[in-house]
Amino acid sequence: MALVVRQLTLVEAGRVEWQDGPDVVMPGPAGAVVRPLAVARCDLDLPMATAGLFPGPFAVGHETVAEVVAIGNEVRDRKPGDRVLVPFQVSCGACAACRDSRFGGCTTFRGRIGAAFGFGEAGGGFGGALADLLAVPAADHLLVPAPSDVSVTALATLPDNVADGYRVVGPQLRERPGAEVLIVGGMVKSVTLYAVAAAMAAGARRVRYVDGDPLSLAAAAALGAEVVEHHGSWPRRFDRALITVDGTGDPEGLAAVLRSTEDYGYCTSVAIYFGALTPVPLLEMYTRGVTFHVSRADSRRLLPEVIDLVAARRLDPLAIPTTVVPWDQAPTAWLEPATKLVLVR
Repeated sequence: MALVVRQLTLVEAGRVEWQDGPDVVMPGPAGAVVRPLAVARCDLDLPMATAGLFPGPFAVGHETVAEVVAIGNEVRDRKPGDRVLVPFQVSCGACAACRDSRFGGCTTFRGRIGAAFGFGEAGGGFGGALADLLAVPAADHLLVPAPSDVSVTALATLPDNVADGYRVVGPQLRERPGAEVLIVGGMVKSVTLYAVAAAMAAGARRVRYVDGDPLSLAAAAALGAEVVEHHGSWPRRFDRALITVDGTGDPEGLAAVLRSTEDYGYCTSVAIYFGALTPVPLLEMYTRGVTFHVSRADSRRLLPEVIDLVAARRLDPLAIPTTVVPWDQAPTAWLEPATKLVLVR
């Protein structure tokens, strides 16, 4: 099976356009070809497009809900017509890492920044979701059935940013029910707000949200968080919480969040620090027993839990400010500011 497709291509920093892409070929007997129905823009996608973090040209988009259009002859659990979510990381489901549910560390599919859709050769060259068609390997493992009663707009946000917001508070609150949560935004617009929504859904006793953006503060307050407006230099710390989330993207902000983590608490950073050196207050973390975690979300592992929350109406991704734009307007919309952008066919 080989079909010419149109794809939204990052040509160079500040320039995206529709281009004809290479033929989409069935990726082996265990693979599938899907037709994206809606694609959300990840918090990283905008700076990636404007600053040229990875050299183009390559097809963009890695948060998608899609329809299966063709399957390989070894696929048993998925069929044409199924509506599915596509985890943004590519994994096989069979290697040692995948058998240990570390799908983001799959050893079969690799890339310089980890195997992923929408990152060009840096992600292993697996194609982007803003395209007429997308080839997906290991379809029975990788494609996750999507609930039929949730809109494609909401579903498109789940594979990365909603899953990321959930993973920084959901498992922690399961271990420490009712714990207080502190979330500090800044660089990461949607993930920190999804974390607020997930913390409320997971039963946090109190959720505090710190940011300097009025729109984000209003959204967090509407979700039920106590909000603190912050501008300028960072304090040494905020009032401590057992579970903290750093989305500042500022080394001094990260240090403040780490110091704001209660003794034997858990801090996760969802921001990305591109500098070679990012100092952290290790001695204070050591003496107070602070656990710090930094990574991408493991999309395939987290998605089923996130889908259950959304399907049960306990977490509404569209409660976060969401800009919905028709598919054909993607070249303009992809470069414009929005807390969360979703392109829908």
